[in-house]
Amino acid sequence: MFFNLLFLSVGLPLSLGLLFGSFFSVISYRLIRNMTWVTGRSVCPRCKKQIAWYDNLPLISFIFLKGRCRNCKIHISIRYPLIEIATGLGFVYLAQLFYLNPLTLIYSIIVFSILFIIFIIDFEHKIIPDSLIFIGLLVTVSYYLLANNQRLIPSLFAGLTSALALLIIHLLTRGRGMGLGDVKFAVWGGMLVGFKYNLIWLFLAFLTGGMAGIILILGKRAGLKDQIAFGPFLIVAIGLTFVFGDELINLLGY
Repeated sequence: MFFNLLFLSVGLPLSLGLLFGSFFSVISYRLIRNMTWVTGRSVCPRCKKQIAWYDNLPLISFIFLKGRCRNCKIHISIRYPLIEIATGLGFVYLAQLFYLNPLTLIYSIIVFSILFIIFIIDFEHKIIPDSLIFIGLLVTVSYYLLANNQRLIPSLFAGLTSALALLIIHLLTRGRGMGLGDVKFAVWGGMLVGFKYNLIWLFLAFLTGGMAGIILILGKRAGLKDQIAFGPFLIVAIGLTFVFGDELINLLGY
C-alpha cells in the first residue's frame, strides 16, 4: 500500500513531469521560431542529425550521453534537463496539493504548464505569445464555469484592473518600463490570483523584478538602460502569492 501511494503521489507525477518537460522544451524552442511542434523529430542544431528515440529520453539520455550529442559531440544545452526537472518537481508539488480533487489537479497542471512555457519563452526571447495567453484565459474561464461560476466575474474584474495598472505604466514610460505582452498577460494573471491578492501579486512581481535587476547591474550582466523581461517575475509572483499571499495580507494589514 505504501509503495502504491508513493508511486501515485511522487513516482507517477514525476515521470509525467519529466516527459512533459521534454515536450515543453520543444514547444518553447519551436513556437518562437514559427516551427511546427506537433510533428517532426528533434535534430542536433550543429550536425543536423536526427536524434534517435533512445537519445531523447527525458533526463536519462542527457546523463547517459554526458550532455553531448552522440554524433558530433557538441554540448547539449543545460536548458533541456533543467526544464524537465523543474516540470517534474512542479507536477509532484501539485499532485501533493490537489490529489483529492481531480478537476482542480488537472486544471492546476494545465495552468502550470502554460505558465512555465511562457516563462521560458519570455526569459529567453522577451516575448509573451498571444496564443498562450488566450489558451490560458480559455482554460481558466472554463474551469471557473465548471467548478465555481461565482468566481468568474470577480476574477475577470481582477484581471482587468491588473492589466490597467500595467497599461498605465506602459503608457507613462512609452513602452520602456512595461511591454504590451505583460499588460495582456496581466488579464490572465489577475484572474488566477483573484481581486483579493492582485495588489500583493503585482507588489511581489515588482519586488522580485527589482531585486533581480539590481543583482544583474551589480554583476555587470545588464546596464541601467537594458530592458529586462518582466513576464518571468509576474509568473514567479503568482506562485509566491499562492504560497505567502495570506501572510502578506495579514502583515500589511489590508
